[in-house]
Amino acid sequence: MEDKLKELEKRIGYKFQDFSLLKHALMHSSYTNEKHLPKYQCNERLEFLGDAVLELVSSEFLFLENPKEPEGKLTKTRASMVCETSLAFCARDIELGSYLLLGKGEEATGGRTRESVTSDAMEALIGAIYLDGGFANAKEFIHKFILSDLENKKLFFDSKTILQEIVQADINKPITYQLLKEEGPDHNKAFYVEVFIGDVDYGTGKGRTKKAAEQQAAYQAILALKKK
Repeated sequence: MEDKLKELEKRIGYKFQDFSLLKHALMHSSYTNEKHLPKYQCNERLEFLGDAVLELVSSEFLFLENPKEPEGKLTKTRASMVCETSLAFCARDIELGSYLLLGKGEEATGGRTRESVTSDAMEALIGAIYLDGGFANAKEFIHKFILSDLENKKLFFDSKTILQEIVQADINKPITYQLLKEEGPDHNKAFYVEVFIGDVDYGTGKGRTKKAAEQQAAYQAILALKKK
């Protein structure tokens, strides 16, 4: 396990002084339950801390980057940037799910790719870096892995709204999302959705919820329209 965690250190470009903090950040409650460890040893306390650090860093970033935006718009933008789906997307970039310590049941039901699990672990990792190396290191991690490439992330997370705006302005045809199929057991479903503009198919999306699949399909449609 230690070698695997050292691999994660290289991936994120941060070396822990207290290696046990990294292990705690990746320790899901299902693992501590299964191993009969005290509840406080799972990553939930670090997640609580990381959430606060992330809120401060993202707030400062938006405040400085958008000097004329009103408070309400900044709050809305921050909420979409640090929501569960957004953090899970960032966690996928560093393959965080593959490093998690999970109980057998959680592992068997797809915990490594579950957005609620990976987004919580992302916040716990921020909390661990903050405790280990201070605010500057945590801030650097957040800028590098969460606040970077924000335009593309915004395009993905707001894809349905952005597609609607593009179509209303340039094409003025109805957008419809059609569920193609569902796969897998209830606890680990995959949905496949196709998006049509008028009667033309513009893309297909896959997601763990119908909404996520629609978002992915809308994102594919935006990319297709940009190529035209």
